Formats: sequence, C-alpha cells, structure tokens
Amino acid sequence: MLTKQLLFSLVFGQLALGFQLRPDQQMFSLEEQMLASASKKYEDTKIKFLEDYYKVDQENNALMFAADIQLPDDLAQIASQDITYKDPDDTSDLYPGKTDRYNGITQAGWLSFGHLPMEMHCFDGNMLDELEFDIAVIGAPFDTGISYKPGARFGPDSIRQGTRRFSGGFSPYRKGFSVWNNWAKIVDCGNVPMTPLDNRIALDQLYRSERVLLNHTTTKENPGKHPRFVALGGDHTITYSGIRAAYEKYGKVSVLHFDSHLDTVNPYHMNPNVTEYAALNHGTYLNWAHKKGWTNTNNIHAGLRGWYEDIGDPERDYTESGFSKIMARDIDSIGIHGIIHKIKKTLGDSPVYISFDIDVLDPASAPSTGAIEPGGWTSRELLQIIDGLAGITVVGADVTEVSPWGDSTNEITSIIAGEVTRSILALMVIKPVE
Repeated sequence: MLTKQLLFSLVFGQLALGFQLRPDQQMFSLEEQMLASASKKYEDTKIKFLEDYYKVDQENNALMFAADIQLPDDLAQIASQDITYKDPDDTSDLYPGKTDRYNGITQAGWLSFGHLPMEMHCFDGNMLDELEFDIAVIGAPFDTGISYKPGARFGPDSIRQGTRRFSGGFSPYRKGFSVWNNWAKIVDCGNVPMTPLDNRIALDQLYRSERVLLNHTTTKENPGKHPRFVALGGDHTITYSGIRAAYEKYGKVSVLHFDSHLDTVNPYHMNPNVTEYAALNHGTYLNWAHKKGWTNTNNIHAGLRGWYEDIGDPERDYTESGFSKIMARDIDSIGIHGIIHKIKKTLGDSPVYISFDIDVLDPASAPSTGAIEPGGWTSRELLQIIDGLAGITVVGADVTEVSPWGDSTNEITSIIAGEVTRSILALMVIKPVE
C-alpha cells in the first residue's frame, strides 16, 4: 500500500512536472508510475514557486503557509487592487442572464426560460396591437391525458429551472450564431391556466392561448406576419391544441414527431367502447389531428421503438395518417446524416410543426418521463439531428412529457429538455416564416 507520505510526494512531483510522464512510463502500471514520479525530487525540477509562498516541513513532508513572505510587486499589486464600486443609483448590471459569470449568480431574477424577458399579458386579447414579439415560450401544465406515470404538469417550470445557466451566448457549432442576440424578439409568456378537472376545457384553454399568440404583431425585423410559439409540456396531448392553432394561421402543417411511440393510434381499434372523452389522449392526438384535416400527408416519426398496441397499427399509421417512420435503430444503419436527410426530404418546403416527446431519448439521457422506453438515442445524437434540420420552416413546436419526479436532484431530463428547446428556437431564428 502506498503511504500518505508517498502520495504527497507524488502530488508534489506531478505538480512540478506539469503532470507529464516520460514515454517509457506510459505502459507501466499505476503503482509503478506513482513510484517513478515520487522518486523525482522536487528540488531537481528548478521550479520554486511553492517555496516562495510556503514553508516546507521536510520532516513531516508537509506544506505550511508562510505569512511573513512578501509577494512580488506584480502579484502584490493585483492582490491589493482597489475595487471601484458603481454609483449607488447605477443598476445597469442588475439583470440576470449575463454571460459574465462574475456579474451575478444564475439564480438571479424570475424563473423564466433561459432568463428570457417575461411578458405578463400575452393572452390578453385587448393588447394584440400593443405587444410585439416574434417567438413566445409558453408552459402547458397538463398531465391528465397520460396513461402511465403522471407529473408532467410540473414539466414547464422544471424545464425553465434546467435553463438557469442559459444566457445570450454563442453556439460552439455555428460560428457567431446566438439564439438570444439575433433578429427575433423571444419572450416567456408563462404558464397557460389549464384546469386539471376537465381535459376538454383544458385543451381549449391552451388552444385559445396559442391562438391569441399568433394574432399578436411582430417586430419590424421579422419578415413574417405572425409570431410563433414553443410550448413546454405537459403530456403529449397538448400537441392537439398546438397543431390546431398553427393550422388556422398557416394551413395544413407537416408534423415532425420525435417520439418512441406512434401516437397516431385509433382509439376505437384499441377499444370500440371507449368514450368520446377518453378517446383523446397522449397516444391518439395525432390521429384526431389528421381526422380534423389539420395535417399534411408528408409527416414523419423519428426515434420509434415502442411496441405496438395492435398488429395493424403500423399500416394504419401510414395509410390513414400519412406518417413515414424512422426507427431508433436506424441510426445504426443510416447514421445521423442519413436521418437528417430523410427528415428533410420528407418535409420538403411545407410548414412544419415539431412535436417532441422527451422519451425519444434513451432513459440514460432522460430518465424522468411518463413512459420510458429503453434503446433510444443519446442527447448528443438527438441534438445533432435537430441542428442538422436548419432550413426547414418551423411554424410551431412543443417539448413534452417531462415529469421531474424522476430527476431527483440532478435535473438531467429538465436540462436536456431545455437544450432541445433552445435548438428548436434556433431553427426558428435561422429560418423566418415569410
């Protein structure tokens, strides 16, 4: 066993050597490497930084801070540098979301998506001409259409919490590109009031909220006539309202559906005695949107792997609802670029509604959701796919099925959902709707 003195000597020596091992050490065992490094005397390195500021207790192989040692002039100047405080009436730095980490803690301000400005009157029909924004983020706290684990009503605020570290920074993959600091005015309109007691009323409340958003005016920088929205769910039933609102402004939309499940299930094939009330849920909303005439025939699922409820579901999905499919395991055969190509080719120039279920990801990436399915994509693969869709015409979107109960203290699902949302917002900024 290595002694404490030997471990201390190892750390001491490695600090002096800059953690560089000789080429002939690379294949040694860890203990052999540690012994070889420890045999190198610190005094032989000619690096005397520590001795300048610490006294070395050779007998106990320890360091003691030497309080009586004077710092060099250059370091002393830095250490004693005077701080000039702002004028007491200057509040220019007192806002959250700055990139400068020394400006303040990321928990400052109100809980909005990525520190976006909050707009309290988005749903006020009397202010349609007074409020200007190009893209709105809204919360849809609804989970009474789910069939397994509830909790997605708490998803919107958990996603917002997962974006606390967002700021007006720049993409590491698109040189000079920023979602926040761009032509689009993006605001957070808060959560829509949705009753938990009646699904029909709740979905109508969401539809009317999204509808009034699309009736607002835009900024002068926006070449389009209507704002767009991204809804934070909430279980996947909320997509029914979003497609309905988008259809009224843009006509039939093509749906890009990221999910491990079809969600185009005909409820009457599953149970011919199902009530009309229960027939609309998080697994049937796309079937209903098709029957209402709101969707095109060039729709596409991405990331499928959930087992089918009925043997005929795949055929009915394509012939009745017009959805082509990308299975989760297709990534192993056609790769990320093949998936991007297939999605773009399917959607073409159509107005696109993106509906994203967090369970398209593998449980290792997103464990906190209502219907977990093993065998999904990683967050890196998924984000690269979304970013690769730059150029499609996104008229509306949602990110759903985040149930924060499963994240415990790590917030991993909420953080990933926030990043997915930012990537979808980037697609909207990259391609304005004219």
